[in-house]
Amino acid sequence: MISWDNALKEYEIYLGIEKGLAELSRKAYMRDLARYSFYAEEILELSSPDQVTLEYLREFVVYLIQDCFLTERSLARNISSIRSFHNFLLRDELVEGDPSSLLELPRLSQKLPVVLNYEEIEKLFSVMDVDTPLGLRNRALLEVLYSCGLRVSELISLQLSRIYRKEGFVQILGKGSKERLVPIGRPALEWIEKYEIEVRNKQKIQPGNEDFVFLNRRGKALSRVMIFNIVKEAALAAGINKNISPHTFRHSFATHLVEGGADLRAIQEMLGHESITTTEIYLHMDTEYLREVFQLYHPRK
Repeated sequence: MISWDNALKEYEIYLGIEKGLAELSRKAYMRDLARYSFYAEEILELSSPDQVTLEYLREFVVYLIQDCFLTERSLARNISSIRSFHNFLLRDELVEGDPSSLLELPRLSQKLPVVLNYEEIEKLFSVMDVDTPLGLRNRALLEVLYSCGLRVSELISLQLSRIYRKEGFVQILGKGSKERLVPIGRPALEWIEKYEIEVRNKQKIQPGNEDFVFLNRRGKALSRVMIFNIVKEAALAAGINKNISPHTFRHSFATHLVEGGADLRAIQEMLGHESITTTEIYLHMDTEYLREVFQLYHPRK
């Protein structure tokens, strides 16, 4: 009968080698399971995951709600971690059964993300002072953010050597070190070229930063905080009152594609979503838009 320590060690190796999860993702899983194993060993006095039953799992979920005050989303993530853990143990024949197979995920109240319409996107671009080096850089990076639907981490790590200008693609290193090719629009490529010629090529670039596309004044790659500040300042200058972040451009990218009739699988590929379920939220957003149009214009609404 496998001990908790050995089971957790085997699972962490599985996450890193077979699943190929990034360090932060692995740590998130293991944090959830550390609390779970502590409760099982210290409170329930179970010496092995093989002794866990569905009733014990339900008792643990009650503990997470009543004593740990987890939100719906955090609770769902914890349950998902537990189910993945037990599924792995059964698959590798380290235990005899999987008590988590009947453990239900809580129903989440889905909140639709904030999205900018096309006019707001254009307004944001128009307020950038492209006559200054920083303004020109910021216009270029916002064009790329919207054109490709990138995550912040993907934008700041974007490399010149991974931009295929003739083909109109950028190679992105996404979550879990997974690579994907994403189309990039001609306007974004033109702004990158303009930024390179007028700003980047005239900078002193710090060693190790030569290939990063977007640099700060000191010639180093931008930080996440800087991207957030650039977006917030642009929204303020444009008079946009929505609570937007860099991720808003990613949501807007996907939503505008859906509204234009793009295939959901193609959008999933471009966004780098592992599951089509994650991408399907943009279908719901398009449905909300249709409902608004119906309410406004249909005579028998």
